[in-house]
Amino acid sequence: MTARHLSVATVTALVIGFVFAATVQAQRTETIDPTRFEDSVQAFEREDSKVMPPTGAIVITGSSSIRRWHPSMQEDLAPLTVIPRGFGGSTMADVLHFVDRLIIPYRPRAVVIYEGDNDTGRFRVPPATIASELKQIVSKIHATLPDTRIYVMSVKPSLAREQVWDKAQATNTLYQDIVSSDTRLAYIDVATPFLRNDGKVMNDIFVDDGLHLNQKGTKIWAATIKAALIKHEANYELAND
Repeated sequence: MTARHLSVATVTALVIGFVFAATVQAQRTETIDPTRFEDSVQAFEREDSKVMPPTGAIVITGSSSIRRWHPSMQEDLAPLTVIPRGFGGSTMADVLHFVDRLIIPYRPRAVVIYEGDNDTGRFRVPPATIASELKQIVSKIHATLPDTRIYVMSVKPSLAREQVWDKAQATNTLYQDIVSSDTRLAYIDVATPFLRNDGKVMNDIFVDDGLHLNQKGTKIWAATIKAALIKHEANYELAND
């Protein structure tokens, strides 16, 4: 082999190596560090120190789709008594980390969880890992509050995360498997209401980022969640009056 051929071969190998390294780097995910939400959780705790929400209510927690809903959540879900506890950018691992501070202190009769969106779309967490974390959350809640009902919301579709919709769907399937094993658990399907007849996500329900819901999307979202909760929670609400 000539020196020229050796040089070309060496350069080719280097290029392939760089491409492989770049591909691996692109597939790497950010590390999920729950402590990044310490300030957010402390802010909730400061609110509680001034006026503690009532026991026996419904805690609703999850990522930015929940956090952005805070301003109208209580009105949208009336007459149900709800405690908004969303923290934008969160994952199932974050709820697991803060469950003892974010959920348990309120001694809720029910909990609604929306996670999996950032898990699959940003951090590329495997569906099986997300499901395992959900099981741990359920176990921790029921260890202290054995009668508390837990509603697990499906991951919603979005224009921004179409490329990982298959992972979100796999996660939703695992959620349904989990809730089927316990009568205290229920699944809220917020995915189907956002899909057109052809199975594609609606394109007029998001703000400019293609991820978060606009007014139309929020109306569908709120109505779907309320319908699921009213069906089972209205009688308990009356009993607490």
